[in-house]
Amino acid sequence: MDDTHEIEQLRARIAELETQLSVPPSPPEKRPGRVRGSRWWGVSSAVLLVLACVLAPLSVTAVWAKTQVDDTDAYVETVAPLADDPAVQAAVAGEVTTAIFTNLDVRALTTEALTTVAQQPDVPPRVADALPALAVPISDGLEGFTKTQVANLLASPQFARLWAEANRIAHAQVVKLLEGNQGGAVSAQGDTVTLNLGPIIEAVKTRLVDRGFGLAANIPSVDRSFVLVQSDSVSTAQGVYRLVNTLGFWLPIAALVLFVGGVALARDRRRALLRGSLGVAAAMVVLGVALAVMRSIYVSETPADILTAQAAGGVFDTLVRFLRTSMRALAVLGLLVALAAFLAGPSTAAVRTRAGFTGGIGSLRGGAEAGGWRAGPAAAWTYRHRQPLRVAVLTAGGLVLVFWSRPTAWVVVGVALVVVVLLALVEALAVPPAPGPAVEAAEAEPSAAAPAVPRQRPGPVQPSTPLQPTEKE
Repeated sequence: MDDTHEIEQLRARIAELETQLSVPPSPPEKRPGRVRGSRWWGVSSAVLLVLACVLAPLSVTAVWAKTQVDDTDAYVETVAPLADDPAVQAAVAGEVTTAIFTNLDVRALTTEALTTVAQQPDVPPRVADALPALAVPISDGLEGFTKTQVANLLASPQFARLWAEANRIAHAQVVKLLEGNQGGAVSAQGDTVTLNLGPIIEAVKTRLVDRGFGLAANIPSVDRSFVLVQSDSVSTAQGVYRLVNTLGFWLPIAALVLFVGGVALARDRRRALLRGSLGVAAAMVVLGVALAVMRSIYVSETPADILTAQAAGGVFDTLVRFLRTSMRALAVLGLLVALAAFLAGPSTAAVRTRAGFTGGIGSLRGGAEAGGWRAGPAAAWTYRHRQPLRVAVLTAGGLVLVFWSRPTAWVVVGVALVVVVLLALVEALAVPPAPGPAVEAAEAEPSAAAPAVPRQRPGPVQPSTPLQPTEKE
């Protein structure tokens, strides 16, 4: 009877455990108070993220504008490539050549010189009659020679230095122009921005004299202008500059605060980070489209007799090239952050990616250990401090991008790859410490007084043989 009673108790206990396992766990009791995932907090998070995405392109533009205005070296670096632009060189060469021949009538001087020679008494009559007819080919040859010298100067490093020096001096005048003031090397007449070509014409004059064209010494000082911008948008740009110059420092800070606040208030912060990052990338795409539209408008508004379409496009592309660089870098950064947020999620692809990453690191570590490599005390230290090390690596990557003067899209990708490699290195070195010597000895040498009993994991009690009714039943 005792065996029957024990069997019945075991059966009742098994039935009780099966009943408990079949009942799903009850959700945790909600405490009264403010719920972070409420509807209003979700709406506030969405509004902050939308405002951050709207301010993102304005912030990039503001930083670019302030850099061009406040930093002379940055401005000179921006306009320096125009000296190597063939379309701009051709336009400048045309203006310089026109200025030279406007102040030096080569054909009239050639005709007068040949007529004077023909009137000399020792000149044979046949030669005297032929000399005036040489005025046209000689003047054409001098004009061609002058154009060649102008083109050679504009293609030489000397022109690049002249262009940089002229723009360095003109930088203060550009600021005055945007502020609405006039005068100096750069000025605005109506909706036209011009650059004084006087120093370049003087350099061409010296070059012609040095090459044996003595008549060039008669060229007076010329104050001729080269049109940099011809557009109805100059006055609008002045108004935008005033606004950007006022808000340029605060716009990036405001955008960052709004973005962080939107993520912090969200019920699902990972998803908010994912959506906000994609929104920033989309905002950069919108900025790129806006620049393309502005370029088309600028090229179409510039008269062909002032700047050709190719030259006007080159000027616009050069002036906004660092803005485009920052735009692309921020777009790539947004996509990378969105990718990281996605891979941290519960989706099947994210879980498999993380498992593959962890498995790959484990395989590399196992192969290294099989080859005799041992991390030693560094492994245990890294394991204990792995979380601070991860935060330090991510923070260092962010600081590199913040303090990089002009990070490009490739710089962002390179920094991201370095961060991933460093995180992988931390995971590879983070090996849990081995059990202590006492524990190992206890596990390896069982007590002599008691026979060795294999260790068993706790689990449900199972009889060694199927339960069968006894003969007494």
